[in-house]
Amino acid sequence: MDWIRLTKSGNDLTGLKGRLIEVTEEELRKHNKKDDCWICIRGFVYNVSPYMEYHPGGEDELMRAAGSDGTDLFDQVHRWVNYESMLKECLIGRMAVKPAVLKDNREEKKVLNGMLPKSQVTDTLAKDGPSSPSYDWFQTDSLVTIIIYTKQKDINLDSVIVDHQDDAFRAETVIKNCSYLIHIELSHEVQEDFSVRVVENVGKIEIVLKKKENTSWKFLGHPLENHNSLIPRKERGLYYRKCQLISKEDITHDTKLFCLMRPPSTHLQVPIGQHVYLKLTVAGTEIVKPYTPVSDSLLLEFKEPALPNNKYIYFLIKIYPAGFFTPELDHLQIGDFVSVSSPEGNLKISKFQELEDLFLLAAGTGFTPMVKILNYALTNIPSLRKVKLMFFNKTEDDIIWRNQLEKLAFKEKRFDVEFVLSAPTSEWNGKLGHISPALLSEFLQRSVDKSRVLICICGPAPFTEQGLRFLHDLNFSEDEIHDFTA
Repeated sequence: MDWIRLTKSGNDLTGLKGRLIEVTEEELRKHNKKDDCWICIRGFVYNVSPYMEYHPGGEDELMRAAGSDGTDLFDQVHRWVNYESMLKECLIGRMAVKPAVLKDNREEKKVLNGMLPKSQVTDTLAKDGPSSPSYDWFQTDSLVTIIIYTKQKDINLDSVIVDHQDDAFRAETVIKNCSYLIHIELSHEVQEDFSVRVVENVGKIEIVLKKKENTSWKFLGHPLENHNSLIPRKERGLYYRKCQLISKEDITHDTKLFCLMRPPSTHLQVPIGQHVYLKLTVAGTEIVKPYTPVSDSLLLEFKEPALPNNKYIYFLIKIYPAGFFTPELDHLQIGDFVSVSSPEGNLKISKFQELEDLFLLAAGTGFTPMVKILNYALTNIPSLRKVKLMFFNKTEDDIIWRNQLEKLAFKEKRFDVEFVLSAPTSEWNGKLGHISPALLSEFLQRSVDKSRVLICICGPAPFTEQGLRFLHDLNFSEDEIHDFTA
């Protein structure tokens, strides 16, 4: 709030009295001191000196990128942060485009990280990424079908995200670590609802739109920004749609289950172990936070397998009274809207194939990624012998879905849960303390010698960092560990 007040004070935070300039690499390098610190992110240069004392990571972190292109560093630490909004009053200008001479003496325009010309991106993908997809379309009197040929066999309904809003039709397909985008302004109006079908064995996606009028289309539509492009996924940027708050339910004294409804003009399924970002405008500034969607209940998921429900998305969120984001979220009324991004995350479902032992380490709301992992593992992995959850909290009142976890452990012989409390009452008879080598070595017992094992860990950053150190000390390999960070 102090930073927002400063940005709205009218003070000159750039030192250029409102002018925007074109910045060369040589000029950028000169501004590398604490009281004169310029940083480039995605081709735009900001004077971050006024922000030094407000940066949650401290001055030293900002100074790592002083006088240079900080795009990679920013992406490694917190690419979800809406820096454009936070630093808009600190904008110096754009990086200057610099000609570079190629081997055949042709000139090619070159800019800094995050602003690569399309030809360079294409060259990179040609070496390391999948072959480029293609699309086609056909129509009947009442329907228009768009077909995407991904040329991959591991495509499913989770892989494609479709939005039709503000006259723009957008279909993004995640192919390995890349993103293929169809982005067009349709030539005629269509109805809100549509269907998406995936033929997995050939990697074909069919999106069927319903015409508003039974007329013949001469063409599909006009191309919009980045249409028919294949680029690394991390370079695509976050895309949001507005979801409506349907309900919120108390789960613990400070944790609530929020139910949001997707727009009827959106197809979005969040893959196992991935997160999305929720965005709200607070005091005139957009604030973004990552959250992992959960099931609406832990136990209901273990009935007969049901078709995926594309209508609702659920979040278990802890409300921090002195926080910046969650109180605003809690104050929303039923019927209000929250912006929800497309999914992100790097957990590969292939890690679960032929798995024998699954160990889950969670602290507080770090439990949320474990909800869908539990469901998926217990219902889809026949080789699984054992699933164990060690759940760290301060008090008994902090334990999310304790009753459901205990019922699941009673019902499912392969599942066991252990609760560890750091500040229990005198009546508590369970385990005490914080994550430690002693607790872990006792907990992480394989069902058979050399069994195929996966350990998932999620919680506050200190918990996760410490846990990873202990796991490596206990000789678990990188392939056997997955940590959730966002």
